[in-house]
Amino acid sequence: MSARSSSPGQRRATILDVAAAAGVSRQTVTRAMNGMPGISQATRERVQRLAAELGYTPSRFARGLVQGANVSVGLAIPDLTNPYFPAFASSVVEEATQRGWNVVVDDYGHGAGSALDSAGRLAPQVDALIGYLGEHSRAAQAIMGRRPVVGLDDPQAEAAGSISFDYAHAARLGLGHLAEDRRRRVVFLDSDQGGIAAGRGHAVEAAARERDIRLQQIASGPSAAEARRAVTDLLAAAPDVDAILVFNDLMAAGVLKALSEGKRAVPRDVAVIGMDGIPLGELLTPELTTLSLDLRSVGRAAVGLLDGLLSGAVEAGSSAAALTLRHELVIRQSA
Repeated sequence: MSARSSSPGQRRATILDVAAAAGVSRQTVTRAMNGMPGISQATRERVQRLAAELGYTPSRFARGLVQGANVSVGLAIPDLTNPYFPAFASSVVEEATQRGWNVVVDDYGHGAGSALDSAGRLAPQVDALIGYLGEHSRAAQAIMGRRPVVGLDDPQAEAAGSISFDYAHAARLGLGHLAEDRRRRVVFLDSDQGGIAAGRGHAVEAAARERDIRLQQIASGPSAAEARRAVTDLLAAAPDVDAILVFNDLMAAGVLKALSEGKRAVPRDVAVIGMDGIPLGELLTPELTTLSLDLRSVGRAAVGLLDGLLSGAVEAGSSAAALTLRHELVIRQSA
């Protein structure tokens, strides 16, 4: 059976399609298409013929990877003052550097516009983009054209690739731990930022219903100071609160401060669980129990996915390009 060339409206052929048609490995296709040694002339010609029939053309990025050219990756993040994002950025830079890639970081917080503005600033400078793009993932991919975009923390991301986090699993872990500790008056301190941030709150609500836990939800701004003020007000209105699950670890630092000022012992009077697992949690008093993401694993996954998209080993928009990572419960002193 002969290979069929792609036509307008069909998906673009990938390196994996050529490998399957030729009955060879992806590495052999790479050698054949880039004039590399290690394969016979007959194999080279067969692969090149099938690639032409399928309409497969290696991207300039894939050629760059083979030839050792530098690849520049844009990294769009919302707030470098939140310790989570520098830690994540560091993991991306570490992984990219091991591949000989450059990383250009753009912080779109503090009046610098939206994630879409960030993508617009980065697009002229980079070959690919990783970012917390939220509802702008589709538009960011349009700006980047055929250059791949990996959207983070958004299961609905409409980009070449995505990495989302299983907040339902995290919420079950956190509320399950509080239920086992017989906490009866549980509060979830959410972020008031909306957008993709709302996913955590929805997951906590659902997990509370599953366990028939009486849950009160409040919200504050994303800083430790704003969380501190919110919990100070909470204690005045609801002094019987005995557990607080917090949107992230940075806000949890403010929660611990408010509880200390309110003469509430942690965890005896009020248990506190954060989310994200940033190094700050171990430096707090008491040390913060948290739903932790391994940020090095997140960075490794993001860069690895981008590598696959650039080389053609992973098809844009495929199930292989949509990864989901999970938190783990790290029990310390606060709960």
